[in-house]
Amino acid sequence: MKFLDQAKVYIKSGSGGGGAVSFHREKFIEFGGPDGGNGGRGGDVIAVCTEGLNTLIDFRYQQHFRAGTGVHGMGKNRTGADGEDIVLRVPKGTQIFEEDQETLIADFTEIGQRVVLLKGGNGGFGNAYFKTSSNQAPRRANPGQEGIEKGIWLRLKLIADAGLVGQPNAGKSTFLAAVSAAKPKIADYPFTTLHPNLGVVRVGEREFVLADIPGLIEGASEGVGIGDRFLGHIERCNILIHLIDGTNEDVAHVYKAVRHELAAYADVLADKAEIVVLNKVDALSDDEIKAKVKALKKASKAEVRLVSGVSGAGVEQVLWDVLNFLDADKAEIAELEKKATEEKWTP
Repeated sequence: MKFLDQAKVYIKSGSGGGGAVSFHREKFIEFGGPDGGNGGRGGDVIAVCTEGLNTLIDFRYQQHFRAGTGVHGMGKNRTGADGEDIVLRVPKGTQIFEEDQETLIADFTEIGQRVVLLKGGNGGFGNAYFKTSSNQAPRRANPGQEGIEKGIWLRLKLIADAGLVGQPNAGKSTFLAAVSAAKPKIADYPFTTLHPNLGVVRVGEREFVLADIPGLIEGASEGVGIGDRFLGHIERCNILIHLIDGTNEDVAHVYKAVRHELAAYADVLADKAEIVVLNKVDALSDDEIKAKVKALKKASKAEVRLVSGVSGAGVEQVLWDVLNFLDADKAEIAELEKKATEEKWTP
């Protein structure tokens, strides 16, 4: 299945059915009176967060969605049937924007979440509705309300607990393949990874979701290489694992280049917690490792983990670092919620 994380679609809610003009005619009933029924409502356009989807590929093959039109009212006070709703099924992490691509309509973060994007038009009143003591034979009925039509943008941001960032060939896909059942493409040329990959990582009896995005190079925020096209997929991550290829001559410059691209994309990425990892240490001598760790510590002002994605050395420690951070983050959120609740109910 191909990966698609952005799509434009056109939606239209159903128009309401028109009311009927009708009079009751029956033998031996001299003044039957008006009996025109109301029109049915038009169908709604609804978006539902559905399990089992991880891409917007379905919207490449269908871009137009129209809800059903309400049936017209009929005589004998029969109300027309409502038009059928139409449902857009989207994966978890999807955001829906207006056509300007800035106004957020809905943000789907939970399976089963449901949002009505457009409401169907109301059905028109039949002439029975307009009957009064002074107008006992009205010959008017309302037409149904027209449906609404517009274009919207769907944008998918994968939901993961941790995200892998780094330059191309830093070993991100190898790392993901080593710690999860994901099978990303791995090769010895830049930009092997062309779209994000997700993997479920199991550590002991615990697990978390890890996202791998295509590599970042200098100028990515200006469109160089694949650019920053997929950085939105790590916006929701709690922590970043920043992999640096240990075989690079200037690891400090590589680290700063990636950090610059993250900051250029969004402040939220620049402010995220990160674990700095020197990868491919199996290809380095002890003296090289010592020098590069020193340079990285100076550039990142953080502890540096040593890892070999191929041999698996140091990998488990990084995974436990992620879990410990996630636990601390959850505990902090729970404490804040508890404090907010206590303040709310304090007399």
